[in-house]
This record gives sequence, structure tokens and C-alpha cells, in this order.
Amino acid sequence: MSRYLLKFALCLLLAGFSAGAAAQVRAWLDRSSIRAGETATLNVEVVGRVGGAPDYAPLSANFELVGTSVDTRIEPGAQGMVARSRYSAVLRPLRSGRMSVPPLQVAGQRTAPVDLYVEPTPAAAPEEAVGASDVFIDAAPDDSSPYVQQAVGWVVRLYASTPVLGGKIDQPVPDGASLTKVGDDLQYERTANGQRYTVVERRFLLVPERSGPLTMPAAVFEGRVGTTLIEQLTGSGGDARRAVSRARTLQVRPVPADAPQPWLPLRSLTLSYRSTPQQLRVGNSASLTIEASVDGAGLAQMPELQLPPIDGVQVFADPVQADETFVGGRPRVKLTRKFSLVPSREGEVRLDGLRLDWWDVNARAARTATLPPLSWTVGQGIGGTQAAPTNPAVAAARGAGGKTEAGADPAPAAIDAAATGSGGAVHKSWAIAAVLFALLWLGTLVWALQLRAQPRLMAAAAPKAAAAATGAAPPASLALNLPALRELIDRGDFEHIASVLRGLAKPPAADDDELVERLADPAQRDAVQALRRARWGGGDGVDARNRLRAAFAQGPHWRQGAAQRPSPLPPLYPPGK
Repeated sequence: MSRYLLKFALCLLLAGFSAGAAAQVRAWLDRSSIRAGETATLNVEVVGRVGGAPDYAPLSANFELVGTSVDTRIEPGAQGMVARSRYSAVLRPLRSGRMSVPPLQVAGQRTAPVDLYVEPTPAAAPEEAVGASDVFIDAAPDDSSPYVQQAVGWVVRLYASTPVLGGKIDQPVPDGASLTKVGDDLQYERTANGQRYTVVERRFLLVPERSGPLTMPAAVFEGRVGTTLIEQLTGSGGDARRAVSRARTLQVRPVPADAPQPWLPLRSLTLSYRSTPQQLRVGNSASLTIEASVDGAGLAQMPELQLPPIDGVQVFADPVQADETFVGGRPRVKLTRKFSLVPSREGEVRLDGLRLDWWDVNARAARTATLPPLSWTVGQGIGGTQAAPTNPAVAAARGAGGKTEAGADPAPAAIDAAATGSGGAVHKSWAIAAVLFALLWLGTLVWALQLRAQPRLMAAAAPKAAAAATGAAPPASLALNLPALRELIDRGDFEHIASVLRGLAKPPAADDDELVERLADPAQRDAVQALRRARWGGGDGVDARNRLRAAFAQGPHWRQGAAQRPSPLPPLYPPGK
């Protein structure tokens, strides 16, 4: 009876720890701006807990729920293995304008609201849609007459009115320009010429290197589509499709003679102070944060954000924090940099405003973005380094609620209050946690000693006896969940599938070559080779999944005695020596 009571107590302790570890939840949209008639995908990620899907009922007021999906993985984390689930919901807005995706209830928490702007004008149908079949492809720039070294957004869209079972999109690189893929592919729905299409959007950053005509090669799609319900459900068979976009020619303009140097062609550039110190003291550090919002460039094209010299003040700059996005068919980036100001003398000091010269590609004129100058009266230093309080004007611009912007330093009084008000609670929490861990360790030790006395040979001999009777290899000690493996093969990405198959070996296979060598079934070895070809872009992904699904229906079959490889080195102590 005491053993059962001990187990029950351990279960209660473990349940208490699980309940105390709150799941991490976040929500985001794949696009922050869409056109009327298009869909957007809401992603909700839950880390640390496996549970039910979010409650999508609050979405019905402004959105039509087109479809949902879920992807769950078990990944290593700082505290051991962690469950990570991503719930995706395809939404079709019921109206245009600015709206907010409401908070959703999931894993005992609520997500933050997410903003979405729906342009009232539907997207114009591409020229390829006129007289097109069920699949066509379109490629277009955000600017057909850019300047040299201007960042041009190049977007390739594949339209399909029937499900695509497999294939690839190819956009050749033009001569006289660089072409770089940006982010992951987007998938949404759009209506063109009265027909609803599923659109796969791939985005590129095009940078012309010389002036004159620039011919962009046609984008090409080659793949298969499912025309029957059986093909769509099984993912096999299908009809071959090939679609080619129009080749386009861009007229690249040279750098204007009156353009500022260094040459920086943009659509817009704004500078702002995120936080400023109200006062400075000798030998004490204070923080100042600058933000630059750029439309029409990426991080690599932007000059470094650097403060002008300040007489009597040392300036230490943190690394630049960049948030790169792709909005309206072109790149945008928000740069944030924090500076630490350490005065070396008392008196008046002045910071001249930061100045960046750039070229407005819309107005075809030179522009200058500037920040206003700042000045302080440096006071006598006090012992230790403290953060200076923020400027009241900056604090007022942040909004109500007492929240501070990222990078702003709280006032010393707030720091002291937080330290004195929560110190006792923190120490008490650590003491309770230490006691619980000690009880858990002691209970586990007693439990293990009791289990050692119980006969376990019957449980270990049963699989071996079954293997001997059938002539098959004994099963691996790693528990295999066949339904989970089938689900992974059907929905998981190829890298994750290969990683799981390698981990099922005992000991785990170091690489794909070792995995193939240790598999006993030729069909499973062929399926793994097909998986490798699909992972590296030279094979058919649908065919690889079909092979894996058939070969591993009953789990992997391992070679006997293949767990240990003979060492290529001679023995340190040869026999008989």
C-alpha cells in the first residue's frame, strides 16, 4: 500500500510542476495587408503544452474560416524536450478597411490581437489569366523603371484552380542584376476573372547593377495537378502541367548627377527617437535609442546608424536590431539601435541631430532625413552606474498604461521599488521550489529501489521470444508510435522525417548513409534514398512520401548486429600479447 501512496504523491508533484509551467503562446498573420477577395493565414503557436486547438468562434464576426491545420513537433529545449504546436487558420475577411483579429483562447491563455488592413479594391487580374487554363504563372516588379542599385521587389505568383500535387517554380537570374529569394512562400486564395485560384507567392529582391534595358527571364512552373478526387486524396497520379510567365524588360536609370553620396535610392525614410535621457551625470551611463523606418531597401543596403561625436561624452553603440518585411510587393526594414552615453565632465553638452541623405525614387529628387539636436546639463556623478530617466515628451508619446518602449530604461525609483517589493516573494518561491525538488528526488530514489526488487526478466524476454519464433530482428528499445510516424510522413517536412528515422535506430544513426546501411528492408532503403533526393531538390516529393508511406507502414526493420561498426584502428592490446 505504501508503494501506491508514494506513486500517487509523485504524480501529484509532477502534475503541480506541469501546471506551473505556463505555455508560451503567440499569434501572427502571414501578411499584414491584403486586397479584397484574398485570404490571409493566422498562425497561433503554442510552446510547452499539447492541447486542443484555439477557439475560433470570435473570428466569425469579421472573417470566414476557410480551413484549419495543425503541425506539432517535439523539440529539445533548455528544460528538456518541449512540445511546439502551430495552428493555422485561413481567413477570408467579410469587409474591407482596417480590422483586428480578436484574441483567441488556447492552452489556458489568450493571444494578443493582430491588425490587418484589407484594401477595398480587388487585385487586378494578371494578363496571363486571359484565356488561361487551370494553372498559370505571373511575375512582375514593383517598379518597371528603377535606378541602378535600387532594391526592386520581384514577385512570382502561381495560380491554380485545381489542387497542385507536386512541382517546382524556377525564376532564372537575369544578366546584369542580382536576384535573392526573400522569406518563405505565401499561400492564399484570390479571385481572377470570376474564377477562384489558390495562389503560391514567391518573393525576390532584385538589384540592377548597371543602367539600360534589363531583361527578366520568364518564370516557369512544372508539376502535376489532381483532376479527380482520388488523385487529390492520395496525392498520386495527376496530370502534368507546365506554365510560363511573360518575359519582362525593365528600363534601369543611371545615378542622377545631382544625387547625394553615398547613393541611397528609397521610397521613404524617417528617423525618430525611441527614447532619450532626461539628464546626464558624470561617469554614469544613460541610454538613447534611434529608429529608422525605410521603404524600398533591405538591411544590407542601409548605411550604419551612428551618432555624431559629442564633446565630453563617450558613446557606446549596441548592435543594430533589424526587422525586415515585404509589404506591397517591395522590401521594407525597420532599424533600431541603442547607444549608451557616458559623460566625462560636468557642464553643457550637445548632440547634433543624425542626418541621412537619400534619393526619392518617386519624386526623383534628393531628400534628407534628420533628427532634432539634443542638449543636456551634465550633473555631478553619483556612486555606481544608473540608468537615466526618460524624457517626459518621449514617455508621453508611448501611450497610456505606464508601458515603456523597447530599449528605454526605467527610472531608478521604479527599479528600486521593483527590487524591494518583489524580493521577498522571489526568495520564497525559490525556497518552495527547492523543497519540492528535494521531495521529488527522494521519492524517485525510493521508487527506483522498490522496482529493482521486482522481477523484470519476463517483460524483457517477451519481445526476444517473439522475435526468435518469427526469425525477425528484435525490436529497437525506442518506443515506436506507428500512427504518429504515419502522420509525420503525410504532413511533416522532409528534414524532420529524416531526423526522426535516424533517431529510431538504436543507437541513433549519425547520418542518412548510416541509416540506409542499417535498414534491412530494400524497399525502406529505396524510400530513404527517394527522401534524400526530394530534400535536396532533385527528386519528386510526392513520390518520396508515397514510398515512405508504403515502406514504413509497419515501422523500420533493422539489420541484426548492425548497431556497432568494427573499428578501423588495430586493438590497443592484441590477443596473446
